[in-house]
Amino acid sequence: MTRNIMIVGVGGQGTLLASKLLGNVLLLKGYDVKVSEVHGMSQRGGSVVTYVKYGDEVFSPVINEGEADLILAFEQLEAARWLPYLKKGGSMIVNGQKINPMPVITGAAKYPQDILDKIKALGVDVTAIDALTLAQEAGNAKAVNVVLMGVVAKKTDIDLNLWNTALEKSVPPKFLELNKKAFNLGYSI
Repeated sequence: MTRNIMIVGVGGQGTLLASKLLGNVLLLKGYDVKVSEVHGMSQRGGSVVTYVKYGDEVFSPVINEGEADLILAFEQLEAARWLPYLKKGGSMIVNGQKINPMPVITGAAKYPQDILDKIKALGVDVTAIDALTLAQEAGNAKAVNVVLMGVVAKKTDIDLNLWNTALEKSVPPKFLELNKKAFNLGYSI
């Protein structure tokens, strides 16, 4: 059986490190893993999505609408944007952070209100987390991605030791302790 995870966010939020960490832990667990990074205008704060498929045998990394078992959203509006890709009975982990897209910055649009409440009202299993505050507690606001991966880890049956090994493979040594702290804060949610 193949499982599908989408990691969605805004350029500069660390979605690529998150997908690298997830891919590494799934490989360590013995799965066949395919990761496809799709960059929007990531350099300008645009939407970024990564597809992660894993299982006994995976042929393509592409996830179509209605196929994602889990969507990890680094930002609320991105959770809403990619919601059609979540399969019935799937779940979302959403960072409560709001990052204004260009139409909001320029005044051409307003940031939608009550996004998480609207998603929950559709019957979606949503785990909302203030990952930014936890990342700051760990020592660096940029560790939001690893905090969120700690939340993902808590929802898997993958041994914590494998997650730690994957973290060591994915993060430069000088940032390892900070990222371990961030991961553990997310895992403790």
